[in-house]
Amino acid sequence: MAGLSFLAPFALIALVALPALYFLLKITPPPPRRLPLPTLPLVKDLLGKEREPARTPWWLLALRLAAATAIILAVAGPRWQPQSAVNTETGTGPLVLILDDGWTAANAWQTRIARASAILEQAANRPVVLIPTSEEFPAMTPETATTALSRLLSLTPKPYVVLRATALDVANAILQREAGATAVWISDAIRDDEDKDTIERFLKHAAGRLEIIASPAAAVTALSGINQSGDGLEALLRRAAPRGEASQGLLRAYDDKGRILGDATFSFAATATEAKAKLALPIEILNDISRVDIADEKTAGAVQLLDAGHRRRRVALISGETTDTAQPLVSARYFVSRALQPYSDLREPPRGSPDPIARALEERPDLLVMVDIGTVSGETAAALTRYVENGGMLIRFAGPGLAAASDNLLPVTLRRGGRILGGALSWDKPQRLGAIPEASPFTGLTIQPDIRIERQVLAEPDAELSRASWAVLEDGTPLVTAAARGKGQIVLFHVTGDTSWSNLPLSGLFVDMLRRCLTLAKMQANAGTQAMNDAKEKLPPRLTLDGFGALSAATAKAQPVETRHTAPASAEHPPGFYGPPEASLAVNTLTPQSRFAAIDFGAARVITMSDARAIDFRPMLMVIAALLVIADAIAMAVLGGALGFLRTSKRALVSVTALAFSLLLASMVAPESAHAQTPPPAPELDIRSIRPEDIRSSLRPRLAYVITGDVRVDEASRTGLTGLGQILSQRTSLHLDEPIGLDPARDELVFYSMIYWPILAGQPRPSDKAIRAIDGFMKQGGTILFDTRDAFVQRPGGQPTAETRALRAMLAALDIPALEPIPQDHVLTKTFYLLDRFVGRYAAGDTWVETLTGPRDAKTPARAGDRVSPIIITSNDLASAWAVDRFGSPLFPLVPGEPRQREMAFRTGVNLVMYVFTGNYKADQVHIPALLERLGQ
Repeated sequence: MAGLSFLAPFALIALVALPALYFLLKITPPPPRRLPLPTLPLVKDLLGKEREPARTPWWLLALRLAAATAIILAVAGPRWQPQSAVNTETGTGPLVLILDDGWTAANAWQTRIARASAILEQAANRPVVLIPTSEEFPAMTPETATTALSRLLSLTPKPYVVLRATALDVANAILQREAGATAVWISDAIRDDEDKDTIERFLKHAAGRLEIIASPAAAVTALSGINQSGDGLEALLRRAAPRGEASQGLLRAYDDKGRILGDATFSFAATATEAKAKLALPIEILNDISRVDIADEKTAGAVQLLDAGHRRRRVALISGETTDTAQPLVSARYFVSRALQPYSDLREPPRGSPDPIARALEERPDLLVMVDIGTVSGETAAALTRYVENGGMLIRFAGPGLAAASDNLLPVTLRRGGRILGGALSWDKPQRLGAIPEASPFTGLTIQPDIRIERQVLAEPDAELSRASWAVLEDGTPLVTAAARGKGQIVLFHVTGDTSWSNLPLSGLFVDMLRRCLTLAKMQANAGTQAMNDAKEKLPPRLTLDGFGALSAATAKAQPVETRHTAPASAEHPPGFYGPPEASLAVNTLTPQSRFAAIDFGAARVITMSDARAIDFRPMLMVIAALLVIADAIAMAVLGGALGFLRTSKRALVSVTALAFSLLLASMVAPESAHAQTPPPAPELDIRSIRPEDIRSSLRPRLAYVITGDVRVDEASRTGLTGLGQILSQRTSLHLDEPIGLDPARDELVFYSMIYWPILAGQPRPSDKAIRAIDGFMKQGGTILFDTRDAFVQRPGGQPTAETRALRAMLAALDIPALEPIPQDHVLTKTFYLLDRFVGRYAAGDTWVETLTGPRDAKTPARAGDRVSPIIITSNDLASAWAVDRFGSPLFPLVPGEPRQREMAFRTGVNLVMYVFTGNYKADQVHIPALLERLGQ
């Protein structure tokens, strides 16, 4: 009984009054029974005999004493404190409650608040210091538990990385100042690299006075960055610790209106903390992506917002090299194209084009790169000028041809000749790069120390040269210059794009410089070149993420950022979009450089989040007391004659008494009751709560599919039902909403008319709860379309496939009607199209429906039962035949691939949906000719 405690132990003194209550109840009779007697006037003058007061029945006396005992115990507040639960009653000083409230805490936020609330209630008689780790200046003054609880309930997770240095130092100071103080730390078990020393110091000083409630560090998956790859976007995912088993998940990409543009799967090995996923989509779709997140992860760290810098640009590359002088693997064109190709849609005019610049401008590129092209004149120069002034970016590389150029499509005036190692305008040894100017778009890029410049074209010095310089050498001479021209920009690299003048093209800095230029290429057309050149230009916050990853209007606390802001989010600059919609800058919670790891708590006592809750007996005792009072009232009504219909039946009296004791027994063996204000995070409910998706489904019809857990199969189901919905919208008056995935054991099925269920080999039998939900759904008029998807491997007369065996095991637990292959006169063959078979990705499988019991009539073209078949079984993999991408192109090949097989598969789907949604009206409609003929007679 060491774990049993009371919040108000002095209330137990009231138990002393129970003996007095016993004697009081014993001598107090129940109300007399009133019996009407017609002969009463004849004996009214007779003296009555003295009567002894009736005594309270022993069982009623026990009932009342039990009710009083339950009330007294409930007031005393008993609770069971398991060995794994937090004990806040040992300290004599204040309780220091530390709560991690960064983005890593968002996934289980309600659970954390519930645990913290229970701790504060348990420590109701102690002063409390509540310290959220995100607070810059935490309070050190103790407050009452009630005040701390109200402040706790107002907290929300922060959408940025929270450093605990200040919070833990304050907590440590309180523990050192107050001898009887104890601390509880509700931790997310994840730390930033900067937190390591702070945490180790705190654990050392708080040893013996600290209890930690922590969630598993591996439970949180973060999206650290999105990078351009050859044909799409590459996502980097991280965890603080491996899970010990392989796991997979799904990434989703959205446009700025919240529409899903694509998705990709990712997998973590059992011992891995990093994974990658690739979104391979056409460039037109890639450029519409504004958000990528991890499905089922509700944290700001699982979201990456994309701005113009992440969008693939259309780049035109023109080289002045001739066919006979260009060397494929060492030419400037080769180095520039290799640097740009992974991050852009690179276009090159065919060699030998009479006017390659005009040909390139026809592609409407965001960025035009010219490698060692000398003077540009005439109509070509005018076209280039218009291109730049309308918002285009022109990048030129130096070379022998450019050194003698005389056109005005340059950011600075060039000096005749070049600067060469050992020449007239020379240096004694190759030059290194100097520090990047503060106002340069290249600010923040890493300069490799081994970069050497041996030759360059020089700019004529003037007052604007320093402002135009984006990169310089150690002696201050410009390496990269730029100038605004209308809405666009002209950029000049004062070296060649190959290694003849420098080794810059061999460095990572060369690639980073061109990527920054790509970022500016689109932004400048909308926001203006001046803003792009000025690194101190401020962009106000427009939309920001909260800790759960939801995007909303920016809060007043969010401060503007500079146009070159690349740091991860902070309290002053929360994640979100900054600046106008047409030229937004995205600030994210994490960057590819972000690192985090699991906290090593050492020898400290750590309690898992699921084991941290003490068991409170007060709700159960109050329920018992209420039931006992109700039972007492019923018994008094029976004994007092209020229930006249029972007075002649002793059996009825016994039944009522038995009912009262049954209720008492049921309450005593009821499951553990959760605290009224702190429910467990995922309770098992007999009646499922209605989700917003369910409400939406009740207003707009949609198809549903069962989530199997196999990402590829589930994606085929989703895209298949989406494709079928598009066909239905085009060919019928039925317009369906986006399909939704369901879990029969968790989700309410009543809102959906038809559910598609693909069967997997080795699929375990659904839980009893799911079986009951499925059975109830079919009996309420719903239809489930089971698809074993194994028609290709089925053999007539052979052994059943693994999918068929899995389906049989499931159906054995269901109450299903007799089934038969769809007969030729079934109404399903005529609900919209006239069909004689029902094909999908495969065409060889049969389709089974509920057996029709009515007689066949040669004069009746269609038959139907009294209802829509609650179950339809096929093996033709219908969803894969319906699955299409955003452009309407099929995602899966067909077998055997007959010319009209996909069209017939869509017709199969249309007939199935029309049959489920409209019922058997076609069977009635076919009788119209016979009815008209009879009317005519």
